[in-house]
Amino acid sequence: MGVFHYVRAGMICSIAAGALGVTVPAHALDQSIIGTPEEERSPWAVFRFGFTAYQSGQKEQAVEAYRYAAENGQLGARWKLARMYAEGDGVKRNDYEAFKFFQAIAAQDVEPGSPEETYVSDALVALGGYARTGIPGTPVQPNMTAAQDYYMRAAATYRNPQAQFEIGKMFLKGEGGIKTSIQQAGRWLQLAAEKGHAGAQATLGNLLFQSGRAVRGLAMMTAALERAAPNDKSWIRSMQEEAFALVQEADRRTAIALAQDMLAKGD
Repeated sequence: MGVFHYVRAGMICSIAAGALGVTVPAHALDQSIIGTPEEERSPWAVFRFGFTAYQSGQKEQAVEAYRYAAENGQLGARWKLARMYAEGDGVKRNDYEAFKFFQAIAAQDVEPGSPEETYVSDALVALGGYARTGIPGTPVQPNMTAAQDYYMRAAATYRNPQAQFEIGKMFLKGEGGIKTSIQQAGRWLQLAAEKGHAGAQATLGNLLFQSGRAVRGLAMMTAALERAAPNDKSWIRSMQEEAFALVQEADRRTAIALAQDMLAKGD
C-alpha cells in the first residue's frame, strides 16, 4: 500500500471524524468506503468527503479531496474546484486555473437532462465570461465570437437562463458577430425571463417600455427589481427609475399595482 494511499485515507478519516464528532480508525474508512486496492476507490465517495470538509470549514482538505475526485473523472469535483479558484474561496484566486477546469468540464459530452447538465451549462457560461473579457497575463484573450459560441451552446442545448440572457444582450448590441435584432433579442430574453431571470425580466420590460407599452414595461422592471440578486439591483434600479420619471402619475400607480400582482402570482 503506497504513501499516497495512507495520506488520502488519513485525510478522509479526519474529515469524517470532524463531521461526526467521533474518532474513526483510518483503516476502517479505507476498507468500508474508499476501498482497496487504490484503483477501486470511488471518486464520488471522495467528492462527498470533500463536500463535508468544505461545509465544516476545512477547505484545504476539501481541495485535496476534490482534486483527487477530479483527477479520477468526477465532474462535480472539477466544477467545485473551478468555482473555488474563480472566487478565491479556500484557495488563492486564479482565473486561469478556473478557466482550465471549466474547459475540461465543457469538453464532456453530457446529454441535456442528465444529472451533470448543470455543471456543463454553468461551465459554458463561465467560459463565455472569460472569453468576453480575457484573462490578463494568460493565453486567454478577449474573443467575442468565442464568447457567443459558449453562450449559445449553453442557451440552446442546455436552456441555461443566464446564457439566454447573455445571448439576448448580444442581439441587442450586435456583439460577437451577431447582427443586431430586437426580435431575436426579445426571443432569448423571454426564454430567460420565463425561468425567473430578473435581469432578463428587467431588460425585456425596458424593451416593452421603449416600444410604447409603458405600464407593462415599467411593471416588469419594478417586479424584477424586487426579485433581483444584490449585484444586479443597481443597474436594474437605474433603468427602472429612468422609466419611472418619464410616465404620468396615474401610469406609475397602475404599474406599481401590476408589479405587486406579478410578484404575488409569481408571473
